[in-house]
Amino acid sequence: MEIENREARHNYFIEDTYECGIVLVGTEIKSIRAGKCNLKDSYGIIKNNEVFLLNMFISPYKEASIYNVDERRTRKLLLNKSEIKRIKQDIEQKGLTLIPLKLYFKKDKIKLELGICRGKKNYDKRETIKQRDEKREIEKIRKNMY
Repeated sequence: MEIENREARHNYFIEDTYECGIVLVGTEIKSIRAGKCNLKDSYGIIKNNEVFLLNMFISPYKEASIYNVDERRTRKLLLNKSEIKRIKQDIEQKGLTLIPLKLYFKKDKIKLELGICRGKKNYDKRETIKQRDEKREIEKIRKNMY
């Protein structure tokens, strides 16, 4: 099971990525296993030398009523101090943003791929689409040749 934030790759240039753990409570893990999760509008912040993920949607688990928590609560991300320090420097100096790129299982733990991203302008987005279409055309021609 892998939940990907496709919109992030369209709207941002990804400068660097980090793999981090995420603190979950109650039945959130069961909802994620069922695929009831969305990274679309979420982003990360650094507060008191800790990294938090805001606005990530995890749907309440139907079978459990009393252990469900707020769907869009703030969740803590687990990173090393040196990684947090490096991320903080990049964000403050270069004016970049923390965006979650994908949520996946590694062994029995849930991991989040966190990207340090720079926003794209509209002309950058058009250029990316143009390059992708050109690659597709080249592959199509290669396929027809063989």
